[in-house]
Amino acid sequence: MKEIGMRNAARGLDAAGLATTGTVRYNLLPHLLYEEALRRGEAGLTAHGALLAGTGAHTGRSPKDKYVVRDAATEREVWWANNQSMTPETFDRLLEDFREHARERDLYVQDLLGGADDGHRLPVRVVTELAWHSLFIRNLLIRPERDALAGFVPRLTVIDLPSFQADPARHGCRSGTVVAMDLTRMIVLIGGTAYAGEMKKSVFTVLNHILPAHGVMPMHCSANVGPEGDAAIFFGLSGTGKTTLSADPERILIGDDEHGWGPEGVFNFEGGCYAKTIRLSAAAEPQIHAAACRFGTVLENVVIDADGIPDFDDESLTENTRSAYPLDFIANASETGRAGHPRNIVMLTADAFGVMPPIARLTPQQAMYHFLSGYTAKVAGTERGVTEPQPEFSACFGSPFLPRHPSEYANLLRDLISRHGVDCWLVNTGWTGGAYGTGRRMPIQATRALLAAALDGSLAGAACRTDPNFGFAVPIAVPGVDPGILDPRATWADPLAYDRQARKLVGMFAANFAKFEDHVDAGVRGSAPQLREAAE
Repeated sequence: MKEIGMRNAARGLDAAGLATTGTVRYNLLPHLLYEEALRRGEAGLTAHGALLAGTGAHTGRSPKDKYVVRDAATEREVWWANNQSMTPETFDRLLEDFREHARERDLYVQDLLGGADDGHRLPVRVVTELAWHSLFIRNLLIRPERDALAGFVPRLTVIDLPSFQADPARHGCRSGTVVAMDLTRMIVLIGGTAYAGEMKKSVFTVLNHILPAHGVMPMHCSANVGPEGDAAIFFGLSGTGKTTLSADPERILIGDDEHGWGPEGVFNFEGGCYAKTIRLSAAAEPQIHAAACRFGTVLENVVIDADGIPDFDDESLTENTRSAYPLDFIANASETGRAGHPRNIVMLTADAFGVMPPIARLTPQQAMYHFLSGYTAKVAGTERGVTEPQPEFSACFGSPFLPRHPSEYANLLRDLISRHGVDCWLVNTGWTGGAYGTGRRMPIQATRALLAAALDGSLAGAACRTDPNFGFAVPIAVPGVDPGILDPRATWADPLAYDRQARKLVGMFAANFAKFEDHVDAGVRGSAPQLREAAE
């Protein structure tokens, strides 16, 4: 085995029992990983110098191929209704076959950190067979100082071998793709997929498992902080605007996707951003566009023209085109990845039914209801067979990454909101004036103006009406925002059609929340939306 680069002198690859007769390259810097990826034909370049990679058949995560080892330690901790189990014996066979598969391969190792808070930091060793994967994860996690690497001891090891094909009969899985997590031995195995996001979300899942026991709330959210130290967190599923809305030039970006909230405040889990780039434009999102068009960034499944210029409107490979770059590529990003306790929590939804108002203020009980619901909507055409808007409910705005029952996270969040007097808001970045196909997307300028008013405190005392379906408080007027957009029913050409759509959506909320009713108090249950009769 030939070793290149700065490594942990004490343990090397043996943290997971790996050994290879190939070359192992430790903690290579970006320019060297560029050279490796290009030399091996793994990736190309854009005209701006970004590394351009394709992920093949897997252009997104494979949640149906994700497994957690069920053992004595995890039996009572893991939410098994949400997590597929794997026996320790099956994981042992899978690990042994991963070791055999890696035995003659060149490998790339990055020693990184999950968590910007010194007291809740997870040392992670990521072993990959692709050089561009090594650059990707180096961009996304927190990079230790170079002089700290010699004594680095990983607590979690992630092994990512896209060329490995699982055997369902031998490995207890459903296909050749597998993401298997042993939360006791702290090993993650990823095979049969080149989608790099599996690595970062595996680290997030592990943090979601270990942090609640330490009183830290792990969150699928973006976060920023204003000039007065007024931190805000933005919950939301993919496509709802977490990255876009947190990248505000008037506020410091803490991070765009994963955070913890502990005794000292909010802290980023990551050292980079993983932004969706479909229909990305310099006019609407200048900071993210600039970060996507420079050396050091990894672009996934983005199409370029004959001159090497990215066409961010091209979705021929996937709607889920991505850009992975270090956080400091955003000019006003936090240097520490930390801030104090938030003053505001924003829950984002892209309501394709056209029912939700553009902003609403939530009581703490309503906040818990909507946090556990985790609502957004898929639009027609995004998946085969989807011909009209479909609801998507993902508990805690991140159900695929929750090892524990959602009530554990909700109770943590409830206590933190109460302790720190946080204002909570629901923001609809979806459709107005009708459902998808009839209405139009909520103007981003209006969303930004409403958010600015919420975050600077001016909305807190605004006159509001009570939404007849959802019961939350909706501002009647906000300076700089067309008042007509604040009442969704009034934006529809046919108000009775709005009522029918609203009743339909309320019924969907009720059906989804039934599984949580035994885990919440009467105040949260009483915050559920109510069916109403159509107006005359």
